[in-house]
Amino acid sequence: MFDPAIRLENVNLALGGGEARTEILKDISLEIGRGETVALLGPSGSGKSTLLMTMAGLEAADSGAVRVAGRRIDKMSEDELARFRGGHIGVVFQAFHLIQTLTALENVAIPLELAGQHDVFSRASAALKQAGLGARLKHYPAQMSGGEQQRVALARALVANPSLLLADEPTGNLDQSVGAEIIELIFALNRAHGSTLVLVTHDEALARRCHRIVRLRNGRIESDTAAVAADREHAGV
Repeated sequence: MFDPAIRLENVNLALGGGEARTEILKDISLEIGRGETVALLGPSGSGKSTLLMTMAGLEAADSGAVRVAGRRIDKMSEDELARFRGGHIGVVFQAFHLIQTLTALENVAIPLELAGQHDVFSRASAALKQAGLGARLKHYPAQMSGGEQQRVALARALVANPSLLLADEPTGNLDQSVGAEIIELIFALNRAHGSTLVLVTHDEALARRCHRIVRLRNGRIESDTAAVAADREHAGV
């Protein structure tokens, strides 16, 4: 029996009120298997990021069902959702969202501390070393480059070993060469953790490195196809 990592059933979501109310997601149904890598591709305003945030429970659907790891996250309270997300979902944003007054080590330890885990700093240190930042543990975000800050954000997203990694245009604030390094690291760490990866991008070449490409337009799924095998082999997936 197919046991998907993510299952969305007839999901609709609108933002704003009155005449300004705008439909963002329209009758979205989608299944993503455990261990799959999936690219969400489409023009600006197509609903890609909103769909990703709905999978993370950071946006609430108006109707339909959102299941992650078999659980109806759309039925959870805020506290239940926060606990579930801490143990199952890692999110990487275009903006790094690091706490400026905390070191890299302290930033990465936050999810573990919130979950009441033990050995938080040793685990955070290991995650940063895996992300290539073993020499930057005590540095603050302002002392690091954009690429280094995104590495910290990626280490933070993966430190609790979530089953699902969601990345929203993770190289959008980086130059091309640094962005390429971050993409390689995302794929490498995702393979190492064996997690499911959903990646929002405008980049067709990057999308082809995933198992599947889901194209959105005007809030609807336009197509859902397997990616080109050669590009997937290049990604090592």
